[in-house]
Amino acid sequence: MTGHPPAAGVDLASIYRAEYGRCVATLARVLGDLGLAEEAVQDAFAMALRKWEVPPPNPGGWIVTTARNRAIDRLRRESTREARHAEALLLHQPDEPKEVGPVRDDQLRLIFTCCHPALAPLAQTALTLRLLGGLEVPEIARAYLVPEPTIAQRIVRAKKKIRDAGIPYRVPGAAELPARLPPVLTVLYLIFNEGYTSTSGALVRTDLCLEAVRLARELAALMPDEPEVLGLCALLLLIEARRPARVGPGGELVTLAEQDRSLWNQELIGEGHALVRRCLRRDRPGPYQLQAAINAVHTDGPSTDWGQVLALYDQLLRHTPTPIVALNRAIAVAEVHGPALALAAIEGIDLPGYHLLPATRAHLLERLGRGAEAQAAYGEAIALATNDTERAFLRDRRSRLGP
Repeated sequence: MTGHPPAAGVDLASIYRAEYGRCVATLARVLGDLGLAEEAVQDAFAMALRKWEVPPPNPGGWIVTTARNRAIDRLRRESTREARHAEALLLHQPDEPKEVGPVRDDQLRLIFTCCHPALAPLAQTALTLRLLGGLEVPEIARAYLVPEPTIAQRIVRAKKKIRDAGIPYRVPGAAELPARLPPVLTVLYLIFNEGYTSTSGALVRTDLCLEAVRLARELAALMPDEPEVLGLCALLLLIEARRPARVGPGGELVTLAEQDRSLWNQELIGEGHALVRRCLRRDRPGPYQLQAAINAVHTDGPSTDWGQVLALYDQLLRHTPTPIVALNRAIAVAEVHGPALALAAIEGIDLPGYHLLPATRAHLLERLGRGAEAQAAYGEAIALATNDTERAFLRDRRSRLGP
């Protein structure tokens, strides 16, 4: 957003983060054009920047109404038959769109549109993070460790392909859902991850965490017999339950081992555990179900049973043999069999640009008393980390090793 600073007392940045995705989703339903919806919402926020002295009672509703009017103005300036038809449809919409908030299914429609199989996987997730999460191109590029122009081009091409191919803005029918589901689960997972550990700024973006949880619940209600949907919902609930203890009073990162478990949300834990029990009745649970089971062990009782966690990671690694899973499994290996075996387990892992690999190596080297090597590994992790809170945490750990 650009323009004059808003009046004192108007936290427009927070309103933008909270409302942007919902406003784009609502307006995309009305317009049937993602590009026009996004441009109109951005114009509306720019107008809010100029006009608001205090926020209106329903900021999202104001943005959607203003964006709708801006879209009508733009369509009137165009002379094509399609533009005149779209203008006529908009003029017959109610003057005041429904209040923006938990608008049932609008965001799910947006996700399924962005995750259409005609789009490449990177384009699917980048477009969803941009439109639904309101992430800027540099943030998405940092999350994927790719150049900004690459992400920008993928987003532009994806919106053009949706428009030119006439990809419908809707939740698919029951027969289509299973085939369309995997990328949708992926983007919900990524939206939550971006909220739980933001690529920049504050460590946690609560708005993204809560939106991902809400959408996972919506999807579970839509597909109650799909085990991986239930698994993802359980996973997000169990991680979200720990969020109140993730940041200390000074804004510092607090690791799982150091968290005050009395701060965890027991209601969410109960809900997540119930879903895990439903999932694990099946013979071959999928990756989201196994990750949910791991987090259920972490949240079951006053301490973690690392033997159970390792056994679940063994199963997950057989199912999904990725470097990230192997790295996370090594943390469990360290707790069960000691840091030497865990260090050996991560030596062959290749995750270029991923700061948690050298951070994990540094922690294991520190436990083994190899201080100089640990310092070097912490330095590598600090250089790769993009979040200030994580960098501060890593610097603190390195400083404990002495000069």
